[in-house]
This record gives sequence, structure tokens and C-alpha cells, in this order.
Amino acid sequence: MSTKVCIITTVHPPFDTRIFHKQAKTLARAGYEVVLIAQHDREEVVDGVRIIPLPKPRNRLSRMFGLTWKALRIALKQKASVYHFHDPELLIVGALLKLFTKAKVVYDVHEDYKTSILQKKYIPKLFRYILAYFLRGLEISLSPLFVLILAERYYKEFFPKGILILNYPDLDLLQKIRAPSSLSKSLSKKTPRLIYAGGITMDRGALIQAQLVRSIPGLHVFLIGRCSEKLCAYLQEMVKDKLQYLHLKVDPVHVPYTRIVEYYAVGGWIAGVALFPPSQHYIRKELTKLFEYMAFGIPVVCSSFPAWREIVEGNQCGLCVNPLNPEEIASAIKWLINHPDEAKRMGENGRRAVEKKYNWNKEAKKLLGLYKRLL
Repeated sequence: MSTKVCIITTVHPPFDTRIFHKQAKTLARAGYEVVLIAQHDREEVVDGVRIIPLPKPRNRLSRMFGLTWKALRIALKQKASVYHFHDPELLIVGALLKLFTKAKVVYDVHEDYKTSILQKKYIPKLFRYILAYFLRGLEISLSPLFVLILAERYYKEFFPKGILILNYPDLDLLQKIRAPSSLSKSLSKKTPRLIYAGGITMDRGALIQAQLVRSIPGLHVFLIGRCSEKLCAYLQEMVKDKLQYLHLKVDPVHVPYTRIVEYYAVGGWIAGVALFPPSQHYIRKELTKLFEYMAFGIPVVCSSFPAWREIVEGNQCGLCVNPLNPEEIASAIKWLINHPDEAKRMGENGRRAVEKKYNWNKEAKKLLGLYKRLL
């Protein structure tokens, strides 16, 4: 009988790239019986992973104080050998699973939640600080109960015993996804175009990236990801004189990863951009999108944060710029347009770097090695 692993998330969609496509499928292929508890509309088995659905909550409060306990009840029924949870709001659930079962409990730390909360402007400032420091204290105080997996290198500063399993691209998955012919035909390779993929928010450079259509004549900018209706309307109004050059491919809830990859696979991109304004939350992160651009041979134009420069300039796969200097950004993009051979070499350098060191195959071995030691 195979060993059962129960993966729990109340926040992420069931087919989240890290949780489902990388970790759950890796464990299933290795022979583990994998159950995933997540928000979904039905129970089903996909790629060897059994998904047990949680209902969609009405709001954040009902998710944090209602859905978590429903997830706990379902998890206890699984009688798993390992419980692997992915959200800080499940910390108490994880502690209870440790207390009431003989299973190993894994906490997968995706984010620096302290700095993430501190930059959420919709939360009142005083409550923002209280919540951020409370959550960091709760994580640290409960962490001895869990085996910790860390998605970023610098999280070692808070969790020195954590195991790094980084969020690098799964090349096997990417190679299986092809751009639909309708999409390929709709995007002319003669038109200079940039791509940004991921959450579309002000703190992720939405304003900076949208304004690029005004900087370079004829430049098309594709922003693909989740975006609020209010922000989309603001971006469209901001560039209404150049609206035909700004392509917002958005979903208010979640853009499937496969859809994003289909755009990557079209090819012909001048660059993949990540022009984030400076913030404590992003300045040290190794953005997954950088490695995805590199995996598809797309040159990178990104903010000149030290961690990002180490990846991009260290592998000679793009250009780093001051995100608050529009002239410098425009100059970098024009240089790539006017030097196609050098841009192509940058793309090739990025692809080789991912094949050699920034790939999920290496991280999957670490994940399987960890599970082998646990069991």
C-alpha cells in the first residue's frame, strides 16, 4: 500500500503551479498516494492527484475562520502519513494535525508574509503593522512543530532550519504546452512587443509597464494575469490615446498557468519585463517569472535590484534598469529592438542557464529526498 500525502491549501487554486504541477505531480509520479484539499467545484483525479473540493468562501474572513476548519476536518479523515500545508492561515491547523495525529507536518513557506502584509495599502496602517508582526511571531513560535520548506533563499534568515526547494520552472511541463494556432496568427512577429505575466498590481509595476506604450512608437505591451476591474479601468484611461497598443489579458480571479505559457510559446517577444518599483517585499525575491522568461529564450528587462541583477546580468540574459527612470527603461528596450542578434544571444544564455541550474528537476530531487527522510 502506498504512503498517503495530504496537501492542503485554502488560498491557492487547485492547479497552482508550485502546489499541483510541481509538488503534487512529482510526489504522485514517485508512487505516493496524493490527496489535495483546495477550493474547487468537484472531486476528481487529475494526473494521479485526488482533489477534494472546498467551497468558495464569501470573503476573506469566512475563508480564514470557516474554510480552514473545514479543511482540518477533511484532512483528519485522510489519516495521511504526511500533511503538507501552504498557507499561513493554516498554521493553527498544522499545529492541531501535529498534536492529534502521528503524521509528519510540512509547512511550505511561499512568501515573506511580514513584508507582504506591510505593503497592502487596503489594510488600515496600524492593523497592518499589528497583523504583520503577529504573523511573523506565530510562524517562528510554531515552526519547531513542522518540517519547513522555503521557496526563497533569504527566508533562511527567519527559518535557519528550513529546506530550500525553490520555485524554478518545470521544463518538462513547459515543453508540452504549445501556443494555439489562432493565438500565433493573431500576434505578428514583425510587431515589437513586450510581455509581462503575473499579478497586475501597482506594487508589481502595472503603471510603469502600461506607460511603455507611450515611450516607444508602435510598441505593444501585453499584461497577462489577475487584475482588479478598478485597476484595469485606470490603466486603460491612462493610455487611452494608445489603448490599441496595451493588451490586458486578465481575469479578476486567476489566469490559468497554461494560458500564460501559451503566450510565452508564441515567441517573437522583444523582452519579458518585471519593472517593479522598489519595495521591501520584492527587492530580495527571485521572481519566478524571470526564470520563465529565460526558459523560453526571452530576454529580460527588469528592475536593478541586487538579487535580480545577480540572475540577469550574472547570466547575461537581459538588462537591468532603474524602474523609476522612464528614459532608462525606454533606452534598454530600444537597444534590444535595434540589436536583434545580441538580444537573441541573451535569450539563448537565459535558456541555457535554466537548463543547467534553474529548473524544477533539481528541486524535485530535493523534495523527494526530503520525503524519503521523513518516512
